Amino acid sequence: MSETITIDPVTRIEGHAKITIQLDDQGAVEDAQFHVTQFRGFEKFTEGRRFEEMPSITARICGICPVSHLMASSLAGDDLLAVEVPPTGMKLRRIFNLGQYVQSHALSFFHLTSPDLLLGMDAEVAERNILGVAAKFPEQAREGIWLRKFGQQIIERLSGKRIHPMWTVPGGVSSPLLAKDREEILADIPRALDITRKTVDLLKSLVDRFGAEIESFGNFPSYFMALVTPEGEIEHSRGKLRIVDENRKIVADQIPPQAYTEFIGEAVAPFSYLKMPYFKPVGYPEGFYRVGPLARLNVCDRCGTPLADAELEHFRDLGREHNGAVWESFHFHYARLIEILYALEMIERLLQDPDILSPHIRAVAAPNRREGVGISEAPRGTLIHHYRIDDDGLMTWANLIVATGHNNMAMNRGVLDVARRFVKGHDISEGALNRVEALIRCYDPCLSCSTHALGQMPMLFEFHNPRGEVIARRKRF
Repeated sequence: MSETITIDPVTRIEGHAKITIQLDDQGAVEDAQFHVTQFRGFEKFTEGRRFEEMPSITARICGICPVSHLMASSLAGDDLLAVEVPPTGMKLRRIFNLGQYVQSHALSFFHLTSPDLLLGMDAEVAERNILGVAAKFPEQAREGIWLRKFGQQIIERLSGKRIHPMWTVPGGVSSPLLAKDREEILADIPRALDITRKTVDLLKSLVDRFGAEIESFGNFPSYFMALVTPEGEIEHSRGKLRIVDENRKIVADQIPPQAYTEFIGEAVAPFSYLKMPYFKPVGYPEGFYRVGPLARLNVCDRCGTPLADAELEHFRDLGREHNGAVWESFHFHYARLIEILYALEMIERLLQDPDILSPHIRAVAAPNRREGVGISEAPRGTLIHHYRIDDDGLMTWANLIVATGHNNMAMNRGVLDVARRFVKGHDISEGALNRVEALIRCYDPCLSCSTHALGQMPMLFEFHNPRGEVIARRKRF
């Protein structure tokens, strides 16, 4: 008989979600869906607030990546003010954001992903977690904790707080960098680089064990989107959008933030509170694309720092059949480590700039526009904040397109592919279900950030019998 398997909750991700897998009478997978089950209304309840408050308000969307929302919101504020951020202010923003990359990518790799890689996809559930890693691989666990702490300390030294800092503001940043903090960060960079390089080598030594996973974890053609500099280098804190196809052919380039609506549309699905963005020239659902570390490395021409560019060459080899485009979502993990290398090298470079301690860090002005857009690259991908204000500077409308939302269609496609590869018959192994979850962990979704939808969404009730089987579903609109 047909059967529905429910994985609820999906583990080792940030936020709440579930996966349902539908089996036919023979036990073959008919369909699979990734359901985001939360609803949050930040776009609506910010209406009526002053736009200057938006960075600190939207930073509360998430405790893992508040810096990302600070960055995008402040960029939208810059647009409303119609000002240029002073050079030192922009460099400090970049360091701030790159510190976020270090801590977030370290959390993803060491705490959320390494249990699968080091202990195995089929390891006992009670052991397949960060405590199990600490018991069997204490050095890697300690180094992961230290690396994440280092990223958090960069955020704290710049802003005074590790979580929910209120330091980037429309026009720049609110306080300059102190010399002692600059020296303390620089002193720890060699150790951070050493840990990251060792971890890259560790991952390379493990990949041969995961041939089936690499082949099936989101291995499909798609578009890719990210910010780049005018020269085509990777860019996280400002820049313009570039979209490439499955063979890294540029299909749209140097798109200014204000023009994003010409290229990105938003759809909704009845099974999720997470929106479904798509590439408008192709349409929905064919125009699905991916963002994040994998996409950024597929989109850019180079990183612009020595260690990261050396690893980028090896990364390109993984996609040599597609002109260097890497399709396999499993390799998000490798891309994260390359971005940590880039972040550390760039932080060191920026801290050595002779003007980095300058007090000229903020441009002050009244609003000069009624609409502003800010786009930055969060660790998980492209983050868009779009605001409209009235004559008094009060918010009248907001739209947020969060990184995890961009990847929504790709995650749903990947869940189905993995389920079809590993879920066979009605006697389902725990390891097979873990692989379905692990596909989602490749994208490191932040569902606290991304749970909202256009229009009215249904409330879904599921009724289970004593054996946990779904016997009925009801929707209430």
